[in-house]
Amino acid sequence: MTGYEFTTNSPLETIELGKRLGSALAGGDIIAYKGNLGAGKTTFTRGLCMGLGMEDTVTSPTFAIVNEYHGGRLSLIHFDMYRIDGALSLETTGFYDYISDDSVIAVEWSENTEGLLDENITVTFTVPENAPDTRIIAITGDRELFESGGAS
Repeated sequence: MTGYEFTTNSPLETIELGKRLGSALAGGDIIAYKGNLGAGKTTFTRGLCMGLGMEDTVTSPTFAIVNEYHGGRLSLIHFDMYRIDGALSLETTGFYDYISDDSVIAVEWSENTEGLLDENITVTFTVPENAPDTRIIAITGDRELFESGGAS
């Protein structure tokens, strides 16, 4: 596993980091997000879309469970697993039907699907207690994702 840790100090910086990761993604990648409510997962996903070549308006999939974004070099399938509570519940979302070489999948609240996903990238969002605009974003993957490597 390759690991990276970044600190962002604004939503714009979080979007820029998402763009960097988006440009490094390959078809079939599954990204597991971990982090509390308001930690920047949807903001980061806006950047992923841009990095994949899309300018779509990204919204949280909380009420829809899944949002699809098309028109870039790969499609982005954005899941919210907040209400998922097991394998059968995951299957009823249609999750497995979305896995393809033409798309990447980003999963919010992946903690609820622990052991059920074959994610190859994990993005963990932490908001420091004394710095509400700062995000510490740790990214681990099964391959090199950034040219610079390591922390930034």
